[in-house]
Amino acid sequence: MPFDIESKFVIAVASSALFDLTESDHVFREHGQEVYREYQREQENEILTPGVAYPLIKRLLSINTPQDQIVEVILLSRNDPDTGLRVFKSIEKYGLTISRAVFVTGSNPFKYMTAFNASLFLSGNPDDVKEAVEHGYPAGCIYPSDYVDNEEDNEIRLAFDFDGVIADDSAESIFQGGALDSFHSHEKEFASQPLPAGPLLRFFTEISKLQQREILKNQNDPDYKPRIRIAIATARNAPAHERVITTLRKLDIRVDEAFFLGGIEKIRVLSVFMPHIFFDDQVGHIEGVARTFPSVHVPFGDVNKRK
Repeated sequence: MPFDIESKFVIAVASSALFDLTESDHVFREHGQEVYREYQREQENEILTPGVAYPLIKRLLSINTPQDQIVEVILLSRNDPDTGLRVFKSIEKYGLTISRAVFVTGSNPFKYMTAFNASLFLSGNPDDVKEAVEHGYPAGCIYPSDYVDNEEDNEIRLAFDFDGVIADDSAESIFQGGALDSFHSHEKEFASQPLPAGPLLRFFTEISKLQQREILKNQNDPDYKPRIRIAIATARNAPAHERVITTLRKLDIRVDEAFFLGGIEKIRVLSVFMPHIFFDDQVGHIEGVARTFPSVHVPFGDVNKRK
């Protein structure tokens, strides 16, 4: 009987996001493919240390129960199966229930996302992510971080920028033009019209569905505490906030916390929310957060094309 991947919540993750491959990457860049291959074989039984995406992936997989396996994580790797064996041995050592993988021997694996029903591709390779987004795939580049996970806390907290991530950048393009009054006037005029979809809308929607499942568990068992919390942290403020709410209402998506910051640095509120992942389309916002909390750059829209 075929595995029903269409009914699952699927994330595709590169080994560079799941584990710390700094040393391996250095060997590849300095010495090339053949020396890298030999190095990985020699280090095959040396377990890799967790990478920036590891805490999120581990927490999402923990939602699964023997009766309800809703979350699926697919490994997408530039390695070939031979050199990728070390990654799978590390996955097994950490007890992660990841059993499906794509190895493409130096190519960018994003093109297999649709085949696996993946709503997000996380990678530490900015070139791979940029190419994926340019081809219309939902992808993000995870930045280095000093974050240390608190394993006693079993919540899963996700924070999203709005424009250029959940929604497209049509309104943000006006804001980037530099006339704040024009932006506010435009957004007030179109406050009742939801914005078109952004690159991570499907992932955001799928996370919301997982959240609703958690809420339903709580309704059936008042002692069960829903584990997923969703926040939006946007540079918008009143009156531009209304269009965010209009868009969320049309999507029928609830968020637990929303921060309309009007230029206040996002780290100030995210230090309280303490996300396990934060998504933003602007490098400047990511750089202010990434060392403290796992952060993902989504290279979408005009603001990234100009770089």
